[in-house]
Amino acid sequence: MWQTFIEHPLLYLSMPFVSAFVGWGTNVLAIKMAFEPKEFIGKPPILGWQGVIPRMAEKFATMTVDTMSAKLLDMHELFSKFDAGRVTEIMEPYMLDIIEDMLNDVMMAEIPNVWEALPIAIKKQIYNAIKAEAPDSIHETMEDIKNNIEEVFDLRTMLITNLVKDIDVLCNIFERSASQEMKFIAKSGVYFGFPLGILQMFVWMHWQDWYLVPLFGALCGYVTNVLALHMIFEPKKPVKIGPFTMHGLFFRRQDEIAAEQGMLIAKEILNPERVIEGILKGPSSDRLFKLIHKNVKKAIDEYAGLAKPLMLATVGTERFIKIKNGVIEKIFERAQDIMKPLHAYTYEALDVENLVREKVKLLSPEDFESMIRPIFQEDEWIMTGGGAVLGIIVGFLQLGMFFF
Repeated sequence: MWQTFIEHPLLYLSMPFVSAFVGWGTNVLAIKMAFEPKEFIGKPPILGWQGVIPRMAEKFATMTVDTMSAKLLDMHELFSKFDAGRVTEIMEPYMLDIIEDMLNDVMMAEIPNVWEALPIAIKKQIYNAIKAEAPDSIHETMEDIKNNIEEVFDLRTMLITNLVKDIDVLCNIFERSASQEMKFIAKSGVYFGFPLGILQMFVWMHWQDWYLVPLFGALCGYVTNVLALHMIFEPKKPVKIGPFTMHGLFFRRQDEIAAEQGMLIAKEILNPERVIEGILKGPSSDRLFKLIHKNVKKAIDEYAGLAKPLMLATVGTERFIKIKNGVIEKIFERAQDIMKPLHAYTYEALDVENLVREKVKLLSPEDFESMIRPIFQEDEWIMTGGGAVLGIIVGFLQLGMFFF
């Protein structure tokens, strides 16, 4: 037994290190293949590769959003924090600045001669009336939005659409939330691979059948990944064994991951820009515009004051309605600019980061696992099967060292 070791010491001593390398290399490769490349490289649909998350972006985005919607985010709870009075206070100065421009644009487009002929005093009366009533209209619109938020804002569709469109954000959620677990997977290849290499060394001293080397390579690539995944997700709750406490690495970090998830969701997914854009442009935006339309039409009817009879007499009822609708269209065109001042208040009012952090901390182990486990489950066959294949290849290379 020892004679062969003495004859080829470097070959035998290399086995634990090669095995550690195989364990580390297969794990690192599997992690990389989960995220890269973002675009398919090769000849679709079979000859080539695309990262697991980019390839299954819609599935992962849907699973992520459904978990958030069911466990973390309640629309009524979120938007109940909006203070219509505060929104009115923020938007009023910006609305007042553009009211005259909007009215002038519409009137000059629809009835230029009549508008130019109107006395300045009457124009000012219209301007002033609108400015005086604008805050009430804004306030009423905001109350309507709050009371009908699920009809106005399709949160689920908005989030899924944005995540599928922005693959980097989707990858970032999984990558940063499970960063420590992924580092452990890479390191565990060395921890588990080296002892397997020592076992291989002693086995080879007794039996030098050629197939044993690639067999151990496959075993190393497979076992190191299986053990790493098991240690990350099992057991879900602390289990005391003598002086030791066994607890899945992922579950130990629940509070830490909660903070990371809160920050990511607040900044990358449910930030003010996306919330406001989702309300203005989302699939339920028609409902929002109907609410605004109702309030603006009501306000314009009141704003016209003494000028309304003159306008009706001059341009007719149908024309007046068209002008009124023109004002509303202008408001829609300028809506995003008008809403920009609300970004800071939206971030403060929704307080998504703290809300998500506290709710993630309270999740049951099963619900908490569902936030990140799907990516490992989809990637598991690569980590285990791919690890075994790579181990076999390295095993044959190592075998060549023995015989050549």
